[in-house]
Amino acid sequence: MSSVADRLDIIDTCTRMAWFIDTREWDSLESVFADEVTLDYTSLNGGEPAVVTGKGLVGAWSGLLGKFDTTQHLLTNYLVDVDGDTAVATAMFQATHRMPNDHGGPLWTLGGKYRFDLVRTAAEGWQISAIVMTATWADGNQQLLTRAAQAQSAEG
Repeated sequence: MSSVADRLDIIDTCTRMAWFIDTREWDSLESVFADEVTLDYTSLNGGEPAVVTGKGLVGAWSGLLGKFDTTQHLLTNYLVDVDGDTAVATAMFQATHRMPNDHGGPLWTLGGKYRFDLVRTAAEGWQISAIVMTATWADGNQQLLTRAAQAQSAEG
């Protein structure tokens, strides 16, 4: 049985991930991740899940998501299961990305669910060790993601 404090801390950790992305607090974002993170965005991008460092993930996201004028990631309807020093949290999400351009609409919105695996650490408390994003719908100009990736590569 988990404590209410654990459940609230877990929800807070996942919410901070979205908040730090949208407010571009990249240094703070690193604090929500474990040293290694299994990342599965295959429902959107295909391919295979990857294991990355928390620092590497923040670098990749700041480079890609930082190319948008703004983003807004909303997480809701959390379910949390705690088992000792590990936990699984699921949440529904809606993520809107804005980038004005001359060839199509400026918005791309994606919706679906996230699964977060978390571990309790002595130094940082609850941290995300795995993310599975399952996209169930999208609306708007998905080419904005391609444009952001191209802008990231041009700097790279």
